[in-house]
Amino acid sequence: MVTMYRVSFINQGKVYEVYAKHVSQGGLYGFVEMEGMVFGERSSVVIDPSEERLQNEFAGVKRSYIPMHAVVRIDEVESRGTAKITDAPEGTSKVTPFPVYTTGKDPRGS
Repeated sequence: MVTMYRVSFINQGKVYEVYAKHVSQGGLYGFVEMEGMVFGERSSVVIDPSEERLQNEFAGVKRSYIPMHAVVRIDEVESRGTAKITDAPEGTSKVTPFPVYTTGKDPRGS
């Protein structure tokens, strides 16, 4: 069985749901790294326009970094489903970053 991940994230007021072979915390702090995105076969007769749009958007992308605050959900799945783009629920079109907690000390040392 091949490990596959379904990753849902918000991008420009839309919820993207894509499938990838590898998902990790990544080397960039605050980002989830997605690698090996999997889409349907181009040779199939029936083509989902949403999946085709995603396939075109990620064409030539080796690795993608998604901001952690934009990730809705990551699931390990047994088989690939249909990648899609849907409208984000009302009130989620503006992504609010996580609060930043500080120690109260001035970073400049004064």
